[in-house]
Amino acid sequence: MSLIRLNDVSIRFENTQILREAFFRLEPGDRVGLIGKNGSGKSTLLKLVLEQVLPDTGTVSVDPDTKISYFSQFSELDGTATITEVLDDLFVEIKAIEAELASIDASIAVVAMDPNGGAELDRLIARQAELFEEMDRLDGWDYPRRIDTALTTLGFNEAHRVCAIDELSGGWRNRAALAKILLENPAVLLLDEPTNFLDVAGVEWLESWFRDFRGAAIIVSHDRKFLDAVVTRIIEVENFHLHEYPGNFGEYIVQKQFRLKTLATQFEHESELLAFESEGIADRREATKSASRKLDGQLAKIKKQRAPRPVDQIITEIYRSLHVKDVLCRVEGLSKSFGEKTLFDDLSFEVRRGNRIVVLGSNGSGKSTLLKVLTGEEQADSGKATWAPGAGVVSYNQVLDELDPDDTVSHSVNAMPGSLAFTATRKSVNRFLTMFQFSEADLKQKIGNLSGGQRARVAMAQCLLSGASVLLLDEPTNHLDMSSTQVMERALLHFPGAVIVVSHDRFFTEKIANRHLVFGSATAQAGEIEMRVA
Repeated sequence: MSLIRLNDVSIRFENTQILREAFFRLEPGDRVGLIGKNGSGKSTLLKLVLEQVLPDTGTVSVDPDTKISYFSQFSELDGTATITEVLDDLFVEIKAIEAELASIDASIAVVAMDPNGGAELDRLIARQAELFEEMDRLDGWDYPRRIDTALTTLGFNEAHRVCAIDELSGGWRNRAALAKILLENPAVLLLDEPTNFLDVAGVEWLESWFRDFRGAAIIVSHDRKFLDAVVTRIIEVENFHLHEYPGNFGEYIVQKQFRLKTLATQFEHESELLAFESEGIADRREATKSASRKLDGQLAKIKKQRAPRPVDQIITEIYRSLHVKDVLCRVEGLSKSFGEKTLFDDLSFEVRRGNRIVVLGSNGSGKSTLLKVLTGEEQADSGKATWAPGAGVVSYNQVLDELDPDDTVSHSVNAMPGSLAFTATRKSVNRFLTMFQFSEADLKQKIGNLSGGQRARVAMAQCLLSGASVLLLDEPTNHLDMSSTQVMERALLHFPGAVIVVSHDRFFTEKIANRHLVFGSATAQAGEIEMRVA
């Protein structure tokens, strides 16, 4: 029996179509990767399951006995309790059994001393056996270890475990919410970008956790390697419909290519048929001496349309006018500590033209702090970073934070000082923005009306078109959809300047890196950084 069913579901928000004639079933044991462009309706589908929104037409059915847990990338977990207390409260039933077992142990010790207590002793032993079976069923014997393992792997140190959840940052609240949901052991997991705030070790632990999870899951994620490791099928939200591809992400890529080729072949045949039809229409019009040439004009335009230029050529045209120096920055003896914790010490390296430096390490090891020191947001304890004169630097996270909600997308992307929009041809810029999924209507939108993923796309387009020689990117894939991430990857590979990236997206980093800064590696002591060249 299906756990969740969507039958012929359509939904609109105001004048925007989100889903149309959507069909979907979640069976026991299913691991569904839900993908699609920003704003395509992925989160809406989860909200339909949770009954947070209702369909305009069609039905959404959920098995009433199914326990569902939902993780949002924007955590709603709050309060004065600590995360340890919150997780401890999940095991109230097990604690009650423990208390009863302790009481039975004490009673057995007393009754065993009574010569007439045989019947009571048998009752206590029988009840004790029942409780042992219940503890086995609930896997309750070592729940403190399960709590500790989840918190340790998700990066919680002692300070994080004993402070109120309200005092945690947004990222740490997300981790706390994820730990809570995983320990609840529901029948169905709905996960919206669960890897966004996890380091590599955390993501790998989550992958291993899924190997033992017996329930079903719907996972919204842009982490391709995570999807490849976890899911059993892919559902893509595209053009308001749900398209299903059996298998993991790698198998989806192959099947999607085949589907697109099939559609292209169908379109070619349709174009030929339209051309034949237009000849017949033209003949009839000539015979009746009709002056209307509207259809002919439309078909003529279709024939004149050219296939899009290759992605790489569009990008190289954009960057043709960008001139970059050989040495962009010299970092010498850089050190930074917070309290007694040393993040990095006596760090020295050069940033040169063509470098794509990926900064790796566990959460809290100092990666983001290094980027802030390089931009001047944080002051180093000692050492310095010397930038070459005229070497423009742009920080993706600063750009994202400073987006003006009243500005339009078009103005914000094209009006940055030094923007390549002023030096590249307008045609090249328009092609680049189209490739980045900005339609004419999108460009006229106010930024305040966009989703989080759409705003991230605006910020990334600003950075890539900024004209800066150095791009600093802290977790740039967190809110980008896959196609936007792929465009960004191609742009970074052709970018003539230097890129410094903090990212836990293994698929992304393996594609672009030619140098690594590794924090806290097996060969480096705490506070040191290992340099590696890819």
